[in-house]
Amino acid sequence: MNKRELAKAVAVQADVDLRTVSTVLEGFTDVVTAVVSQGEPVAITGFAKFVKVDRPARWGRNPATGETIRIKASKKARITPVKAFKDAVMSPSGAPRLKRGAFPTNDEAVRAAGKSAAAAAPASRATAKKTTAKKTAKRTTAKRTTARKTAARKTARKAPAKRAPARKTAARKTTRKAPARKATRRR
Repeated sequence: MNKRELAKAVAVQADVDLRTVSTVLEGFTDVVTAVVSQGEPVAITGFAKFVKVDRPARWGRNPATGETIRIKASKKARITPVKAFKDAVMSPSGAPRLKRGAFPTNDEAVRAAGKSAAAAAPASRATAKKTTAKKTAKRTTAKRTTARKTAARKTARKAPAKRAPARKTAARKTTRKAPARKATRRR
């Protein structure tokens, strides 16, 4: 499952718009990355723990030659799954139930995500007036743009097409290739 598929599944499961979920996932990865890079651990209860680990310098062995070498100190990212997550993975019956269409993702369920919550909320008269005003404004601007386009088309039809002047080209010499010889077999 990649990031886009994850966003679709979360949108269906949480009944939230896909754009909102994508934005939240971007924000989540940005915040976790920034906080962990500063050295602060991030623990999500029931899921995982993100930590920056400082590894000290040490001695190692080159496997090809057997020579002892010095390995530099380094910093690594460590993501550790929490016990509840491990238990859910080991016994799928303990994993949370997903809504229909969350996984595998169903395109109809993704399109419907977030719309049921918006439709259930009652709209006030002020917001209804604003939306109708916006719709009429869009219609008038659409009419204006179509009128401009048709006027532009009419003027374009009236103007004759300009042709480029014909160029004189020098006659090319044609060279004739010699016919290919057949390979003969010598005995």
